[in-house]
Amino acid sequence: MAENAPKQSADNSVNHSGLSKMVPIAFLAVVLIWSTTPLGIVWSSESVHPTMAVLLRMLIALILGCLVLLITRIRLPLSKPALTLYAVSSIGIVGGMLLSYLSARYLASGTMSLIFGLSPLISGLLAQKILNEPKFGPMRSLSLVVAFIGLGIVCSSKVSLTSDSWIGLILILTAVSLFSLSGVLIKTVKINIHPIASTVGALIFSTPIFALAWVLFDGTLPIDSWDSRSLYAILYLGVFGSLIGFIAYFYILQNLKASTVALVTLITPVFAMMLGATLNNEVITSALILGAICVLFGLSLYQFGDKYLARLKTSRKQSLLNRDN
Repeated sequence: MAENAPKQSADNSVNHSGLSKMVPIAFLAVVLIWSTTPLGIVWSSESVHPTMAVLLRMLIALILGCLVLLITRIRLPLSKPALTLYAVSSIGIVGGMLLSYLSARYLASGTMSLIFGLSPLISGLLAQKILNEPKFGPMRSLSLVVAFIGLGIVCSSKVSLTSDSWIGLILILTAVSLFSLSGVLIKTVKINIHPIASTVGALIFSTPIFALAWVLFDGTLPIDSWDSRSLYAILYLGVFGSLIGFIAYFYILQNLKASTVALVTLITPVFAMMLGATLNNEVITSALILGAICVLFGLSLYQFGDKYLARLKTSRKQSLLNRDN
């Protein structure tokens, strides 16, 4: 939902000494959930209208999240900063998820995951405008060029396969942009809040909007036509994709370096493409593979290129010093 989660408050703090062993488990959970979510979206929308599928998913997550708050007695802040946080978080949830579900009728799950992996780069560009962060240096500028060349190859590959794939590409690119915008806006909200509370608060804001989208775009309940695979996918995404996945993501953000968390965006597209090909008979063309390599290489340069150059410069300086001595 966002690149940087708000820090935890004192009254809702987590006992890190007792939960430190949960960090690798949470990281693995995020990788698995994010890898399977695109395929879950495709399956859930097979027999259920996308707006209803995402609405049911959010309702499941909201109900379970409220139960967790009641059982754990975690406070749900209702201050102005908290409400602002929930509102800007809902931009990523509603915009990112609703458009992703609509794009699932035009794109393969692996392609959706790959394009969503561009979110760190788009977030970096938006942060320059909104947060006045420094402009990209040479390495990050190069990473942007490489990644978008890969995106162009992927887009050309998909459009050549089906004539209406361009609709899905526009939808998923807009979804990624809104998701990234939400992540950047969250950084402007100064508040300490528990990750479970922030997740439930965002779901409270988002779910009515999903309900409105269902009324506007569909408004029917053809339950007899819903198959079991779609229903199981909705249940899985509601429990794991929307609730456990969000909480685990916020948790690793609070306990791991940003560069480590960024590995998720490099790992999940690969797994998602493999799952789509294996379980859903999705076609992986040579152009798609080439585009994916470019995108993932661009992401790698973005996340680790500057650090590699810094280490290289340091090692060269050390070598020169050793020679002089």
